[in-house]
Amino acid sequence: MQWTLVVPLKPLAQAKSRLADTADDRLRPGLALAFAQDTVAAALACPAVRDVAVVTDDARAGRELAVLGAAIIPDEPGSGLNAALAHGARIIRSTRRESPVAALNADLPALRPPELTRVLDAAAEFPRAFLPDAAAIGTTLLAAAPGRELLPAFGTDSRARHRASGAVELGLADVDSVRQDVDTGDDLRNALALGVGPHTAAAAARLLIPGQ
Repeated sequence: MQWTLVVPLKPLAQAKSRLADTADDRLRPGLALAFAQDTVAAALACPAVRDVAVVTDDARAGRELAVLGAAIIPDEPGSGLNAALAHGARIIRSTRRESPVAALNADLPALRPPELTRVLDAAAEFPRAFLPDAAAIGTTLLAAAPGRELLPAFGTDSRARHRASGAVELGLADVDSVRQDVDTGDDLRNALALGVGPHTAAAAARLLIPGQ
């Protein structure tokens, strides 16, 4: 089974506000774009992935991610993360009704294709499944089998919300790169320790990060 991944990305100027203690207003947009570039590049290198669709209204991000091979879907709802994901899934299913679809966070700069393959292969066993983030509070991936609605419930306590929605929690070990999203300075340090992609490595080199 090959998946289509839907990756939501808010306008870069608004992204990663919780990294304010690590990156100032001039650097955060570039850092958010670097996260997305490394996430998309790793996802497209995954054998279980057919294609990646990025839902964004940011022109710069759209151009850079299209160069990597992502399809760009305008965020027509403009109503937040879950609306963007549902919109992206609808667009994909309008032409490929039986395509398996998974939502993937745009801030997984340490993502490794073999680990993503393991997660998607495990998710294929269930109608809907999700992977909790490294903090065990949020979600980094939500998958829906052919013919099943995605029903995204990202945001505060999304792990509990996805579980309550009937999605199966994937309890996989050794998939740290798929779980390590980056919202805070500590998250970035953890991602750097795992080993990030080239775009994030270059962007992070411009930061002064304690502990690195």
